[in-house]
Amino acid sequence: MGRLAKISRWTVTVVGSLLLLGIAANAWVLGSTRERIYDDPARMPVYDFAVVLGTSPYTHTGNPNALFTNRIKAAAQLYHDGRVRHLLVSGANPSRAYNEPRKMYQALRRRGVPDSAITLDYAGFRTLDSIVRAQRIFGLNAFVIVSQRYHEYRALFLAQHEGIEAIGYTWPEEDRRQPLRTEAREYLARVKAVLDLYVLHTRPRFLGPHRPIDLGPSSARGYIAERASS
Repeated sequence: MGRLAKISRWTVTVVGSLLLLGIAANAWVLGSTRERIYDDPARMPVYDFAVVLGTSPYTHTGNPNALFTNRIKAAAQLYHDGRVRHLLVSGANPSRAYNEPRKMYQALRRRGVPDSAITLDYAGFRTLDSIVRAQRIFGLNAFVIVSQRYHEYRALFLAQHEGIEAIGYTWPEEDRRQPLRTEAREYLARVKAVLDLYVLHTRPRFLGPHRPIDLGPSSARGYIAERASS
C-alpha cells in the first residue's frame, strides 16, 4: 500500500504540474498579445506588409473552410483599404495536390489583389516557420498577421520573441467561438510555442537564401506568382 500511495502522489504531482504549466503558458501568451489584435481597419496602424497564415481551403468533409475564406477576405480588405501595401502568403506545400500558398494567391487574385502585391512562401509548414521566415528570408521586421483571433495570440507571441513589430487583424464578422476541439488544440499549441521558444529553441524546417521583398516593380515576384496561378 505504501508503494501505491507513493505512485499516486507522484502521479498527482506530475499531472498537477502539467496543468499549471498549461495554464501559465496560455496566460502568458494571451496576456502579452491580446491588446494588439484588431477587427476594424480604421482603428489599426498602417503597415507596408501583411503576412497571411495558411490553412486548407476545404474542411475534412470537402466543404469550403470558413477559416480560409475569412483570412482571404481580411487580407483583401486590408489591401483595398490601403492599410497594407503587400501580402506575403505563407503556408504548407507538401504536394501538388495540397498547396496552401497557391490557393491563397488564387483566392486573393479573384478578390482583385494584383499579382504585384502578393509574394508566396511555400515553406510555412508551421506558424513558427511562417513568422520566422517572414523576417529571416523576406526581410520583414514589421507586419500585420492575418488569421483567426484564437490563432493570432500565438502568432503574435512568436513574432514578439523574434523582435518583430506585429499586430493581428481578424475578419470583423467572424464568430469568435470555436469548436471545443479547436480550442483544446490551440491551448496545447500555445504550450508548445512556449516550449519551442524557451526550452527546445526550435527553428524553421527550412530557411534558405535571403530574398527581401521590394515594394517596387519586381519581375521575380511576378514570376513566383505566375507559377502559382498555373
